Amino acid sequence: MARVNVSPSVCAYSDENFENLHIEVELPGVDKKDVSFRMQEDSFTVDASRENIRYVGTYAIYCPVDPDKAKATFRNGLLAVDVPYKEEVPEEARQIPISE
Repeated sequence: MARVNVSPSVCAYSDENFENLHIEVELPGVDKKDVSFRMQEDSFTVDASRENIRYVGTYAIYCPVDPDKAKATFRNGLLAVDVPYKEEVPEEARQIPISE
């Protein structure tokens, strides 16, 4: 039987203080050893498998996060990740000359 690729159920929301992004990924029947989670400032990728099912997906994050400070747990088929939002460095406004 061929392996079937499916998108996992994902829920992501900000914590009460708007300091961290909380991500939950449902991976029913998957063992922790079979889960891969990769994260960048603006996206994350999940790749997990069990028997003939592969849960795979890449998701955009619209507020930059700091992946170096991410913390993940996996219990009973639920992957939970907490990652702080990245501190934005305010840019100075620049005057742009306008030509005729």
